[in-house]
Amino acid sequence: MAGADGILYIDFERRDTVIAMPTLTIGSKTARLPIVQGGMAVRISLSPLAAAVAEAGGIGIIAGSGLEPEEMASEIRAARDATDGVVGVNIMVAVRKFKELVLSAIAARADLVIAGAGFSRDIFTWGREAGVPIVPIVGSARVAQLSERFGAAAVVVEGVEAGGHLGTDRPMLELLPEILEAVDIPVIGAGGVVTGDDIARTLDAGAAGVQMGSRFAATLESSAPEAFKQMYVNAADGDIVLVKSPVGLPGRAIQNPFSRRLARGDIEPIGKCIACLKKCGKEYCIVDRLIKAQRGDVDEGLVFAGSSAARIHDVPSVASLMERLQAEWRAAVREEGPDR
Repeated sequence: MAGADGILYIDFERRDTVIAMPTLTIGSKTARLPIVQGGMAVRISLSPLAAAVAEAGGIGIIAGSGLEPEEMASEIRAARDATDGVVGVNIMVAVRKFKELVLSAIAARADLVIAGAGFSRDIFTWGREAGVPIVPIVGSARVAQLSERFGAAAVVVEGVEAGGHLGTDRPMLELLPEILEAVDIPVIGAGGVVTGDDIARTLDAGAAGVQMGSRFAATLESSAPEAFKQMYVNAADGDIVLVKSPVGLPGRAIQNPFSRRLARGDIEPIGKCIACLKKCGKEYCIVDRLIKAQRGDVDEGLVFAGSSAARIHDVPSVASLMERLQAEWRAAVREEGPDR
């Protein structure tokens, strides 16, 4: 039986076929597996997680939002020292130091830059001049086309199922066909992907790869504290809620005392603004709340998570998770046949 890349792998000891996942190429960089680890701020996806994912064959991503430019560059260098795999960064367009962070990532030799929570034309110029692929996160065919026109190497289609800030109210698999029809660059599906079967379903729909955030937040190499990871492990479907963000976009998070007060409008005004965003609704300081969660205060912090976080029941190492995802994907392909 051939893999999705058309190659037949045979284990002569077992005398059966071993199907390999397709590779993922973005610009001049190729990952052995079509799995992009989502960039989770603040300080959830740092060099230990990104390096582990890249070493296991995927694309590891460091979240730059909420970091200082030199801090982010240091994380990139640390990941580079730990792996020869593909390591990129994710930076929100909405942050005030967006340009400084992007240029710092490029100078530190990030393999690619993913940008979401807004749209920047300038980033394509910076990427083109440095030879670094730029990958916008999009929620519509129009923005995907615009991205390709400006020089995007690929796009991430993030559906409403995703964690963190959301740019659409439509499911990823509903958006995917429209965006595939609109562009000729690789399209990566994001939102609700936590198992190998989810990967198979997304690749079957035409995506070149998947982006997975929540599943990697609950791994040993994630820089989230144990209490944060256990929020994922213990979450039920009803615990995943939409919250208002001062960024100006809705966010998806795990319900806790802070999110309940936020829903009631029972939040104290910001005492001091650190001006981390270009535009801020000032309902509360989102960076402060994300930092609280990363430091272990999961009652007063903001614990972003995707809609499928309730399907996460353990905290494995990245290496074991990647092996599991491949086994699940192979089982799904075998069950449905090579033409699924």
